[in-house]
Amino acid sequence: MSSVSRRAFFAAAAAAGASLAGRTTTAADSGVANLAPLTGGVQPIAPAERGERLRRLQALMQQRKVAALLVEPGSTLEYFTGIRWHRSERTTAALIPAAGRTVVVTPFFEEPSVRETLQIPADVRTWQEDESPFELIAAALREQRQPSGPLAIEATTRYFIIERIGRASPGVGSTIPAEELVGPCRMHKSAAELALMQAANNVTLAALRHAHGRITAGMSAADIQAMMIAATGQLGGVHEFSLVLLNEASAYPHGSLAPQLVRSGSVILIDTGCSVHGYQSDISRSWVFGEASARQRQLWDTVKRGQQLALDTARVGAPVGAIDRAVRDFYEQRGWSKNYRLPGLSHRTGHGIGMDVHEPPYLVRSDTTPLQAGMCFSDEPGLYIPGQFGIRLEDCWYMTAGGPKLFTALATSIDQPV
Repeated sequence: MSSVSRRAFFAAAAAAGASLAGRTTTAADSGVANLAPLTGGVQPIAPAERGERLRRLQALMQQRKVAALLVEPGSTLEYFTGIRWHRSERTTAALIPAAGRTVVVTPFFEEPSVRETLQIPADVRTWQEDESPFELIAAALREQRQPSGPLAIEATTRYFIIERIGRASPGVGSTIPAEELVGPCRMHKSAAELALMQAANNVTLAALRHAHGRITAGMSAADIQAMMIAATGQLGGVHEFSLVLLNEASAYPHGSLAPQLVRSGSVILIDTGCSVHGYQSDISRSWVFGEASARQRQLWDTVKRGQQLALDTARVGAPVGAIDRAVRDFYEQRGWSKNYRLPGLSHRTGHGIGMDVHEPPYLVRSDTTPLQAGMCFSDEPGLYIPGQFGIRLEDCWYMTAGGPKLFTALATSIDQPV
């Protein structure tokens, strides 16, 4: 699920729960004032590191004979330039050439705001409300199209921008996807990036621990989500999402809008994450309110074994899809459905993570990307029984030459999930 659809889903689920229970404020205030921030000494990415990223990107463009990269606001723009901005009908975009200075195009009245986060030397060109940003981008492309070559387009760039640039400059030439340029840069995390991800994971696990000890019978998903939001903020993170699945809703990986309340024997599944200076965490914990049944314990223990098997399979040079295949083979040997069917594991074993909560490569058996040091992933091989319940455990890890390293320790048991 995309970050946009995830947020929309979580907002709708929270609203449904709040209309049922109406107790969100009380839940959010419970004990949060006693939590101390965990991010006080954490340092953001320095301008020097962004400069090194640009040099690597430009070297790749020169090797592949690409003229420039076009990117609009989002994580890739922030990754290379530091600019944190939003998308709207008023186009802001950057043209990063294979050699020379980056050109940033933005509305005239937005320039001071855009410059606040700009961390690289760049030529900022503005346009007035009755002018065309596409003419500015096309002109910059004509100026910097040396050596000649295609224009690379960042994957999330909206089509109307590409189309309007083409109209503004009929001789603009061919365009190509930018994955082979952006991916090699963003997939391999630096020590500074790993430190930010560690901080984000520390915050999220502490928020989960806070909520776990305060859940009571009769609470709704919205009540629990409110606790997660409040605790995450108090601990120093920027809350990104909290998916709270109760009872039968836990059998559906991204939940249900049907209202659910905590009761004795409820499966509680929380999938949550935050960001610290733009870098993400993603942790899931599942447990039972009250006494767990033998079936619930069996499912939890199987998922825990699947999580460990994923880590045991991770080796430098192996295709990342081998991790998904190993976990899936183990589940199928235990009698669970084959080929992503239910009951069983209906989604991939994990996903890349960094500035986006979901980014390449992916732990799905068809992904042949070689596992390399510096890559970061989630490890979340859940099991789901439609109409009954599901269990998902999720922790994030990064690859080193000596093997995988967890940001957070795996859950101990269904009785001690955090």
